[in-house]
Amino acid sequence: MDTDARAGEGTGGPADAADARRWKALWVTLATGFMSLLDVTIVAVALPSMQRDLGASAASVQWVVSGYALTFALVLVPAGRLGDAMGRRRIFLWALAAFVACSAAAGAAPTVAWLVVARLVQGACAGCLAPQNSALIQQMFRGAERGRAFGLFGATVGVSSAVGPVVGGLILALAHGAQGWRWIFYVNVPVGAVALLLGIRLLPRVAPGRRERLDLPGVALLGAGVLSLMLPLVFAETGGLHRLWWLFLAGLALLAVFARWEQRLAARDGRPLLDPRLLTSIRGYAPGAALGALYFVGFSGVWLVFALFFQNGLGFEPLRSGLAVTPFAIGSAGAAVVAGRLVERLGRLLTVCGLVTVMAGLGATALILRSAPSDVVAWLAAPALFVGGLGSGCVISPNVTMTLRDVPVRMAGAAGGALQTGQRLGGAVGTAALPGLFYLVLAATGKDYRSAVALSVGCALVALLASLVVAVLDWHRDLRGRGRRRPHKAPHEHTSANRG
Repeated sequence: MDTDARAGEGTGGPADAADARRWKALWVTLATGFMSLLDVTIVAVALPSMQRDLGASAASVQWVVSGYALTFALVLVPAGRLGDAMGRRRIFLWALAAFVACSAAAGAAPTVAWLVVARLVQGACAGCLAPQNSALIQQMFRGAERGRAFGLFGATVGVSSAVGPVVGGLILALAHGAQGWRWIFYVNVPVGAVALLLGIRLLPRVAPGRRERLDLPGVALLGAGVLSLMLPLVFAETGGLHRLWWLFLAGLALLAVFARWEQRLAARDGRPLLDPRLLTSIRGYAPGAALGALYFVGFSGVWLVFALFFQNGLGFEPLRSGLAVTPFAIGSAGAAVVAGRLVERLGRLLTVCGLVTVMAGLGATALILRSAPSDVVAWLAAPALFVGGLGSGCVISPNVTMTLRDVPVRMAGAAGGALQTGQRLGGAVGTAALPGLFYLVLAATGKDYRSAVALSVGCALVALLASLVVAVLDWHRDLRGRGRRRPHKAPHEHTSANRG
């Protein structure tokens, strides 16, 4: 069955893909996705002022960031499966309304305990929104339009991660006073309210299908496995990797039991939480998910390293620190939109070229930060960061497209949730490992910030190299597959006879 045929599967038919309002609906989902992903990183620059204003400890206020990331990752796959079974529009709108309410509660928090609880629930709401975004694209678009829509979605994912420190610094600069950090949460309220009203009007309505029972044992096993893997990373700054290392083993064991349970459920024609056929039968899903997880190890952690270098090492204000890495975001946004139009033509080659480019850009950035004079280092690094951003835009967006384009629409929510769970886990590893390495180098070198940033970015490049290996292997497999499918051409046949 081809992709276009699958586009109507479980969605109410091709009419969904032909909905004249589909592009307006897409912008609603992208704005919501940008807001929820931005909240992963935007809060980091405001932690010191939150700690002072609420009289909190460093460990407790860290939960404002890590708690959001934790619950975000925990609910992605179950929320995607709920969207597949109960309707993506319904889950999207309820989750968005709850996200707005939690943003208001976080902004009004009188104590750090209140703030942490609000952020935990807000993260769960964001995790419910994320898989509906990719699934709605599967539902509303097909063919070349789907590639362009995923290109915009990929740009949203990449840019939201990169510009969080910039937006956070800008809000703190505009909102003067000790209470300025509250506006980092309050700004979500009007944006989310408008998106909610537009979503009610524009998102496609689909008649609910047969009500299905949720795979509760699968939910429990996957949730426990993901929680076990993430908790040591969440507590990394307070020694969690040393005290809770055994949870990694427990998490891997739980995920192995989860995989076995899902296989047995699928074999009995049940409805597994995450159908194993996604990995075994859907072309491109397994390598795309692996590539995304490895890429986010380096991609997510490097922004904290840059913030530590510019703010603690060079004394930049948060806004100036964020502006220093803005060229990467600009390059990523522009390239992602263009890449969405090229992915159908170039396929996996596009991500191979993108990974080589982002590695070259970040490698050059590391060398510049290591040796350039402090007064011009940000200006000299800007072109290298821009080149890295161009490469990143050709990785995240096309990889999402190639990973999900052959997934049946009835499985789109769970597939998108699993893809983003891998990215969140990769991001958690990166945000724990790279700053940890940064601090280790500082301690070993007597606070040599230049060596610390260079070695940390070099470690990020190792993760990017691993994702490049996956991309090259998948590209080679594509080339071999095309060669096998190409019919034999006799010497006297015209070239055009074999096209297609």
